[in-house]
This record gives sequence, C-alpha cells and structure tokens, in this order.
Amino acid sequence: MNQLYAPFRPRLARVVTLVIGALIAVGTASLIVVLPGLYDRDVTLDLVGIGLVGAFGVWFCWRQASVAAVPDERGIFVRNLIYSRRLEWAEIVLVRFGEGRPWAQLDLADGDTLAVMGIQRSDGERATKEASRLAALVQHHGPAA
Repeated sequence: MNQLYAPFRPRLARVVTLVIGALIAVGTASLIVVLPGLYDRDVTLDLVGIGLVGAFGVWFCWRQASVAAVPDERGIFVRNLIYSRRLEWAEIVLVRFGEGRPWAQLDLADGDTLAVMGIQRSDGERATKEASRLAALVQHHGPAA
C-alpha cells in the first residue's frame, strides 16, 4: 500500500482509551457478578443500570479509539468521536495544525471547518509529520491539481 494514503490514527489516545475501556468492561462485569451476593434484596434494576452505564463507557472508549482519517485518490473519510464525513479533495482548502490546536483542522471550500481527530497533538512530533502529510495530499489533489 502506498504510504502516502495510509490512514491517520492517533497512538496515545488510542492506547489509553482501549485500556480504560477494558478496565470499565472488567469492572462492570465484576460488579454484576459480586453485587447480588452483597444484598438480601432484589438488585435486578441496579444490575441493569450498572450494565448500561458500563456498556456506554465501553462504547465511548471504543469510539474514541477508532477515530481516524482514511485518504484515497478521490478524497478522505474522516471519522471523529461523534460524526463521520466523506470529503472530496477539491472541498478542502487548507490543513491547520498550529500551536494550541488539540487536533488537525480542515478549512473547507464552503467556509466550514472539520476537525480531524485522527491527528492529535498528544502524539507530539509524529502528529506534526502526519499533519504535513495530510497537507501534502491536499496540495497534490486540490483544485490546482
């Protein structure tokens, strides 16, 4: 596969959220197993609530761990924490990743902006290189190409 089109994915945030998600899953399962033995009353609703909160926590961590931006010859698919969006290269005007930005940002031709959570400041120098690679892709495929 061409390295230029390799997906953009954070490293540090991905590892941290996967570990936290696993801890939430184990903790939730442990509570569900242990809790009924600690009480003489029916704890079914408590167990359902604990299960739902645990499931939401695991889902949230999985979603954070799966943020990415996947480029190809036609454009880029950006999967962020909540929203996902497909863009054609011609729609992207500029890539921003200045100091103080937690992740890369795309300025779009329609005046809107889109965060690219797949390139996160917490990854340090690697993130700067990845933002430069994304900017090179935008320049290569942009309207002037």
